[in-house]
Amino acid sequence: MDKRVLKGITWDHSRGMVPLQAAAQRFGELHPNVQVVWEKRSLQAFADYSIEKLTEIYDLLIIDHPWVGSASVTNCVLPLNEYLPEAFLKELQQHSVGASHSSYYYDGGQWALAIDAATPVASMRADLLLQQAVVPQTWEEVMVIAAKGRAAAPAIPIDLLMNFYTFCRAHGGNLFKDGEVIASGTGVAVLNTMKAFYGLLDHRFFSMNPIGVAEAMSNTDDYWYCPFAYGYSNYSRRHYSGQLLTYTNVVTFNGQPLQTTLGGTGIAVSAYSNHQSVAVDFAQFVCAPEWQQTEYILTGGQPGYDFGYDDVLNNQVCNGFFENTRATLENAYVRPRYHGYLHFQDAGGFYIREYLKGNILSPQTVLTKLNALYAESLKPEAIL
Repeated sequence: MDKRVLKGITWDHSRGMVPLQAAAQRFGELHPNVQVVWEKRSLQAFADYSIEKLTEIYDLLIIDHPWVGSASVTNCVLPLNEYLPEAFLKELQQHSVGASHSSYYYDGGQWALAIDAATPVASMRADLLLQQAVVPQTWEEVMVIAAKGRAAAPAIPIDLLMNFYTFCRAHGGNLFKDGEVIASGTGVAVLNTMKAFYGLLDHRFFSMNPIGVAEAMSNTDDYWYCPFAYGYSNYSRRHYSGQLLTYTNVVTFNGQPLQTTLGGTGIAVSAYSNHQSVAVDFAQFVCAPEWQQTEYILTGGQPGYDFGYDDVLNNQVCNGFFENTRATLENAYVRPRYHGYLHFQDAGGFYIREYLKGNILSPQTVLTKLNALYAESLKPEAIL
């Protein structure tokens, strides 16, 4: 019998690639007539090349949940609730970390399974921070560290937009309501809060994503603390990078924990695959509790399901990452997922960054730009 070869596409980092390669290896051992080959693209390449086009090339795709509104319109990936056992999906829902599983359910379809979970959490070089200060518990204490020049945070446009959402929630605002991204008064307060913080950071962070920040923190002694960046348990594992990072839940702002913006990824099956049933079987295999709570974590993954989150060994391996950040993940804000939203997300953070860098002087100008983008995104036929 000829071997069936399935192609998958994921993102270019150990967290996104190695656990899938390990699962593919074992799946192939269990099914000798099947080979699953994973390829990788940079995070920017994912932004620049539409998932719809990728579904014509790959059988399995790692996607972000804000895309599922487009999936429900284009039907280029399978609604997995029509292909997987109901009992299996119910078990995943019951064990979802926060909204990870449900974030891929939209308009009647489960367009992916939450293979990976992440939200911005705090991280530190405990060996440096605890010599000089205590672990921050409040935003005011974060600002003290920032004023010393020892704070880090990703500040490329997409991460600034995610943190904009966080501070909108922290200021009591309702996002994407009544035809505007955020009420004007709240939006101005948010942008001023962000400018006060980012104005204290090294400007090189305006070109860094969360991976870049983790690399800078673990490979230099320049920074003690990052208040929010998408968590990477790899950097809390011994010998992965230069120095160990310790991850914790985020601080409070006005007495309440910051609500950061849910990230993570899901595994989807292309509707154009010539091996749909095998691809569905692989998705079920890699998201099953037996694999998620053991090999998936031990090979560098961060499951979207909690099967291994309380395991003593898993937490020993990654310096308490899962138990120390779970509360923030459980509380994470879910972005809009309507068809067209990604047009807003792809461009919105640019205006926030320009304001924080001083190239746009008025916060109201930023809000006007964001509202115009939002209006455009609600008419996807004009932009897609």
